[in-house]
Amino acid sequence: MNIQTPRLLQSYLCGEWQNGSRDGKKLLNASTGEVVALIDASGLDHAAALEYGREKGGRALRAMTVHQRALMLKEIGLKLLEMKEDFYAESLWTGATRADGWVDIEGGIGTLLTLASKARRELPNAKVIPDGAVEPLSKDASFSGQHILTPLQGVAVHINAFNFPIWGMLEKIAPTLIAGMPTIVKPASQTAYLTELMVRRIADMGILPDGALQLVSGSAGDLLDHVTCQDVVTFTGSASTGRMLKTSPAIIENSVRFTMEADSLNASVLGPDAGPGTEEFDLFVREIHREITTKAGQKCTAIRRAIVPADHVDAVIAALGERLAKNVAGDPAVEGTRMGPLASLEQREEVRDRIKDLQGSARIVLGDPDDVRVASGDAEKGAFINPVVLLAENPAEAAANDVEAFGPVVTVMPYDGIDQAVALTHRGKGSLVASVFTDSPDVAEEMVIGMAPMHGRVLIGNRRSAKSSTGHGSPLAPLVHGGPGRAGGGEELGGMRAVKHYMQRTAVQGAPRLLSAVTGIWSEGADTRADKHPFRKSVAELRIGDQIVTEAREVTEADVEHFAHFTGDTFYAHMNSDAAKANPFFDDRVAHGYLIASFAAGLFVDPDPGPVLANYGVDNLRFLTPVYFGDTLRVRLTCKEINPRENAEHAEVRWDCRVTNQKDEVVAQYDVLTMVAKA
Repeated sequence: MNIQTPRLLQSYLCGEWQNGSRDGKKLLNASTGEVVALIDASGLDHAAALEYGREKGGRALRAMTVHQRALMLKEIGLKLLEMKEDFYAESLWTGATRADGWVDIEGGIGTLLTLASKARRELPNAKVIPDGAVEPLSKDASFSGQHILTPLQGVAVHINAFNFPIWGMLEKIAPTLIAGMPTIVKPASQTAYLTELMVRRIADMGILPDGALQLVSGSAGDLLDHVTCQDVVTFTGSASTGRMLKTSPAIIENSVRFTMEADSLNASVLGPDAGPGTEEFDLFVREIHREITTKAGQKCTAIRRAIVPADHVDAVIAALGERLAKNVAGDPAVEGTRMGPLASLEQREEVRDRIKDLQGSARIVLGDPDDVRVASGDAEKGAFINPVVLLAENPAEAAANDVEAFGPVVTVMPYDGIDQAVALTHRGKGSLVASVFTDSPDVAEEMVIGMAPMHGRVLIGNRRSAKSSTGHGSPLAPLVHGGPGRAGGGEELGGMRAVKHYMQRTAVQGAPRLLSAVTGIWSEGADTRADKHPFRKSVAELRIGDQIVTEAREVTEADVEHFAHFTGDTFYAHMNSDAAKANPFFDDRVAHGYLIASFAAGLFVDPDPGPVLANYGVDNLRFLTPVYFGDTLRVRLTCKEINPRENAEHAEVRWDCRVTNQKDEVVAQYDVLTMVAKA
C-alpha cells in the first residue's frame, strides 16, 4: 500500500461502509511523520447503529447455539492468520517492531481462537447456559431452583486504546460474540487504520451475521447517549477519560454494565533472596528491560516501578544500564531495530511531561528524554524517545506511585523488608499486575498473599519457569485481565468468565419438569421414561429423563478380598475388621468405593455394540454411605444432559448415576460421561 496516498478510514455501520461528514484528521507514521490515513466519524447516526445491532445482529446471534457462534470465530481466526502479513505491514506505521506486532496481531488472533476453543470444551452446545447446580427447594422434589445465563439483548460497545489496535479489539469481541451479543468497536484514532483493515477483512468473509460487528472510525460522538440497560460498555484508556464515560447520564440512569481497564502503576519486586549472581536477579533485570522496550513501554501492564532491596539498587541500575546500552531504537521497518517510537508526537510530549512530574521526587540515573538517539527513522518527525530509568530514594513519597509515564520509563525504588515491599506495591492504588522474582517458597507465599488484594494478576518469576513463563506483561486468554482501584475495577478475559459478563444471570424457580424444559438438564423430580435400555438409543431417539433401574447385586467378603488383591488396594478399612471398627466412620470392614462404581457399571451397562461409543469420564463422584458385606446394590441411571457436537457424528451425553442399598440409602452418586452416536 502506498502511504503517499493515504486512505480515508470509514465506519462500518448498519451493514455498510460510511464516510464522516468532514475531511478527516491526519494520522501519521510514528517513525517518519508521513500521513498514512485520514479519520472522521462526524455526522454518523450512532443511535441507528445501536438499534441495527440489537435488532439485526442480536437476533441472529441468539438464534445460534454457543458452539455455532464459537465455530464462526474459529473460522474467522484461521482466515485472519492467512492474512497476517497485511496486518504486519500496517503495524509498522504504529511504531511497532515485528516482535511488538506479533503480540498485537498473532496474540490477538490467538486469543480469539483460544476462547473459541474453550467455549466448545467448557460450555454446552445450547442457547441457555445453566449456572451452577440445581437447588432443591422442597423435600418432595416438586419445587426447585436453577440459575441460568442468557445473552443480553443489547449491544456491547468496546472503546479501545491505541497501543494494541488488533489484540484490544479481538480480546473483547471474542467473548461478546460467543455470548451471543453483537458489538460496536470504537478504536483510538492514532492507530485506527489497523483496526479498520481487520474489520474490513472480517466483513468481507461474510461469516458473521449482519449487525454482529460494527465499527466507528473516529469520535464516538453521541454513541453513549443511546445505551440502554441491555447494552454493555467497555473502555481501555486513561482513568480520567474512563471516569468521564462511566458517569455519562445514560450509563448512570440505565445502570449500564461498564468495564474499565485504566492507568496502572504496575510493580515488579526483586525478592530479598535474589541478589546479584542469582538467576532470579538476572531474570528480574531482563524483565524490566523487556517491559520498558516492548512497544516502547506503551503497555497497560508494563513495569512502572521496580522495587528492589536497598543493598541491591546500584547493582540493578548497573545491570539495566548494560542492557539498555545495547538497545537499538529506530524505524521498525528497518532490520535490526529493537525498539520503535511512541504512537504519536503528542504521546511523546505527554511522556516527557510525566517524566518531569516524576523528577520532583526522583532523579534520572539512566537516559535522557530530550536526547533522541536513533539508528534509523526521523528523530524529529518520528515519535522517538529513549528509555529512562529514575531512582526514588524516598519511595513512599515518590510521584511514581501516582504518575504514569506511558512509555519506556521505570522508577527504581529501594525497600527494607518484605512488609515495606508489599506496602509499596499497594501505593499504586490498585494495579493490573505485579510480579515478584524469588526462588524462596516463603518469600513467594508472603509476597503474593500480601500483594493479591491490590492486583488483578501476580507473576512469580524464578529459574524453573524462566523458559516457559510468558512474563510480567502478558495478559493471557485463560486468566483474568483487570485490577482493582486505579486499574479500573473490572475484569476481562479469564476464559469463560469473560463470556458471562455479556449474559444475564437469572434464577428460575418451578417444578423440575418445567425447569428441565428451560435448561435442557434433567434433575430429581423431573419426568422420566423407561421404554427400553437408554444405551440402545442413538441421540436421535434419546431424551433427557430416559432411565433404567437395574436389578440388585449383593456385595460379599469374597468380592472385597478379590478386588483388594487384584488392584493392590489393601487399605485397612477393607481388610482389617478391628482397625475398621476403630475408625469413627465405619462399623466394620467396608467395600472399596471403586468396587461400588465398578459393580454399578456392571449393572447398568448394555454389553452389545450400539450407539454408545465410549465412556470418557466421571464427574462429581461421591461415596455417601458405607457398604458392608451382605449389602445389595441397585443402580438408577438417568439421561441428564445431551450435548451434540457441531460438525461431528456424536454427542456428549451426561448420565445421572444413583447407587442405593437395600434400605434405599444412597451409597454413591455421580455423573457418567459418554459419547453417543447421533444416528
